[in-house]
Amino acid sequence: MNTLDHVAVPSNDVALSVKFYVDHFGATVLYQDTTWAFMDVGGVKLAIVTPAQHPPHVAFRVTSAELEVAAKKAGVEIDRHRDGTTGIYTADPFGNAVELICYPAGKTLYEKRDATS
Repeated sequence: MNTLDHVAVPSNDVALSVKFYVDHFGATVLYQDTTWAFMDVGGVKLAIVTPAQHPPHVAFRVTSAELEVAAKKAGVEIDRHRDGTTGIYTADPFGNAVELICYPAGKTLYEKRDATS
């Protein structure tokens, strides 16, 4: 459970933030709606989040088995996200949000999009 998946930064204007990262850093948009965007920036994923939807956070990619163990240990339910990923939020010792995220095989919009391309 040590693969960094993405970093999420807050924005009050997702579209403007996406435009900034596309124009200045050549980001490729993987997913975007009015409250959230997911981009690839040079092989690293960046999420743009609105404060009402998600906290700023770092996310680590885990297997479904690791996610289940972590959720049970934390006493929280696993969330299914709109892109098909699953995950939980926890916190580091200083209260910073940490997400554990899993990409279930064949269930994310990223795989589905790749399969139809």
